[in-house]
Amino acid sequence: MKILCISDQIDPLVYSNAAKERFADIDLVLCAGDLSTDYIDYVVSTLNKPTYFIFGNHNLNDFPYYHKTAEHGGYIMTDRYELTHSHGAVYAGFKTVREQNLLIAGVSGSIRYNNGQCQYTDRQMYISLLKMVPSLVINKIKYGRYLDIFLTHAPPLGIHDKKDPCHTGFKCYLWFLRKFKPKYMIHGHIHLYDFHDERVSEFESTVIINAFSHYILEIPNPVVKEKKEK
Repeated sequence: MKILCISDQIDPLVYSNAAKERFADIDLVLCAGDLSTDYIDYVVSTLNKPTYFIFGNHNLNDFPYYHKTAEHGGYIMTDRYELTHSHGAVYAGFKTVREQNLLIAGVSGSIRYNNGQCQYTDRQMYISLLKMVPSLVINKIKYGRYLDIFLTHAPPLGIHDKKDPCHTGFKCYLWFLRKFKPKYMIHGHIHLYDFHDERVSEFESTVIINAFSHYILEIPNPVVKEKKEK
């Protein structure tokens, strides 16, 4: 299986008349945040492949369609946008999805640095991750594993992140990786301007990939053996 991972900027190789031919063998597209709806729409209409996305800390014009403001100042997920404004991509923020036997869990946003939309403290993100635990446990019971890919915008603390307040990673992601052991974590948020910058790292049993601009991930076709109900 070939997965096109994109984030943070419009890549001229993707936003191109030749994109359909260049990425003809892609099976799936994962968008790791900070991409406009128009760009995601272009990718969907050009490649015509299943596409999943989460939000970053920029390009948030459509964020309120997926989340309504709660009394405590946070956001609650809603399906209103997918019902009325769908552009063919599926929002994977703060939930788990299954695509072509691939188990994916996604979360939006970055660490809180100026109280903007889609920014969270580490504690808030930890609580959001806890809310996904029941669906992950169901995956484990049904398919024999919790998930294959953890799709985020921000990286984990100490891995691919930076020391400035905006680009610090989430400590709770390290807990999540240790507990649920996804094979891959795809993130954005950290721009790569130097060929020496690290794009791919490993943490315990997870390969962590920075999807900045675009990255092609090739993995064996996942096989999910569902347990038959007696």
